[in-house]
Amino acid sequence: MSKVDLVIRGGKVVSPDRIVEASVAIDGGVIVAVGHDDLMPAAREELRADGLFLLPGAIDSHVHFRDPGYPHKETWKTGSAAAACGGVTTVFEMPNTNPPTGTVEALRIKQQAAGSSYVDYGIHGLLGDDTIDRLEELLEAGVTSFKAFVGNTFGNLPAPTDGALLEGFEKLAPLGIRTVVHAENSSIMARRQQRMEAAGRIDPLAHLASRPAVCEVEAIGRVLTLAEWTGARVHIAHHSSRDSLFLLREAKRRGVDVTVETCPQYLLLNTGDMTRLGGILRLNPPIREAHHNQPLWDALLEGVIDMIATDHAPHAPEEKTRANIWECDCGFPGVETQMPLMLTEINRERATLMDYVRWSSVNPAKAWGLYGTKGVIAAGAHADIAVVDMDRQGVLAEGKLHSLSKISPWNGRVVQGCPLHTLVRGRFVMRDGRLVEDAAGWGRSVKAVQQMPAPRPRNVDTYTANILETPPGVPSTAEPRREAAQ
Repeated sequence: MSKVDLVIRGGKVVSPDRIVEASVAIDGGVIVAVGHDDLMPAAREELRADGLFLLPGAIDSHVHFRDPGYPHKETWKTGSAAAACGGVTTVFEMPNTNPPTGTVEALRIKQQAAGSSYVDYGIHGLLGDDTIDRLEELLEAGVTSFKAFVGNTFGNLPAPTDGALLEGFEKLAPLGIRTVVHAENSSIMARRQQRMEAAGRIDPLAHLASRPAVCEVEAIGRVLTLAEWTGARVHIAHHSSRDSLFLLREAKRRGVDVTVETCPQYLLLNTGDMTRLGGILRLNPPIREAHHNQPLWDALLEGVIDMIATDHAPHAPEEKTRANIWECDCGFPGVETQMPLMLTEINRERATLMDYVRWSSVNPAKAWGLYGTKGVIAAGAHADIAVVDMDRQGVLAEGKLHSLSKISPWNGRVVQGCPLHTLVRGRFVMRDGRLVEDAAGWGRSVKAVQQMPAPRPRNVDTYTANILETPPGVPSTAEPRREAAQ
């Protein structure tokens, strides 16, 4: 028998259900065997993983790599390097670049930029009033999914009207394509910010005051109503509030196909940190009061929230540290720090390592049609693996981030539990804690392996399912039908 490319020996393989001591054989980028070490084939290379844990590589559903348009903030090369060094093997990148990813021409520019990626990727196309007629065209050209900015954020893309959102859901529902939604009420936020600016409020907590939790409650309720009526698949981005959890719980009970992400910042930070760090912590939705933290943890454990993402949103340090909170750009880098932050909480027994694998890899893989190929350590799957030392301690340092954005609210935070090696389709992109420089460009689009089942729209009346087509048997002209004379 010929030798395989690599065997990882002596580690503990983690799934959502169990942790087992096993070795893993990899050949041609694919896992070919998982089992007892004595049963592994001969290999051209071996990696000892004694005492270490093998996790399916994290899948981050929400990153902003800023390219094209803002290369001083981030590029695909630097953003994906940060992902690789954070144990993340697949990312889904957002469309609020310049130009926005709402045309095939803009998509081609982004695809070219993504050619330098260390990790695999999906690309969310833009769902807005001006892109509704191009959704199928964008899908054919390579987008994996869509994003609707119902709430205002960086890039100042206009929120889709409710009519456009409904029409977009009607089009995407029979295709099985999931739409990410930034769910905040833009009208409330714009009015409140305008009034506070007029009153001279420039302090950090003014940002929270302009985006109260009711903005999220209202927008999520609206999105769920449209999704349930059309049968569309939706994904709620960066969920931040305890107040809207009841809507998601009830929607899932009724069978609405909604998935939900939250981020480490909403689990671990609150307004006390916002007061201390100021504009560094300005992001959308905002960091909220401490009473929101634990309910989000509870929702993760319950399954109301499905996954961990990061909303990796880098900016230059000077764009984050201005005295006026309204002049600070929103967001900060997170794709490299998510895993050590969450593993630290696992070590504190807030959840299990099996829970973490479900949140970081399995559920995202299922949501985006990748499960079986990604999100699992099993024969036939891509060899996307994070090799983790749960005992290793360290201190997060913003100056050591691989992102171009060297500013982070996690700077100086002590962590325990770190990825040591990251493999994407069998190739090391991080080894012994160091980026493998010549792996740039190894990343590939997941479009070719994505399989989204195509549900039939529910609750949509026959004659409203396609508003632009005349139903059979109905005259296509504006002339009323004249009955034959009696």
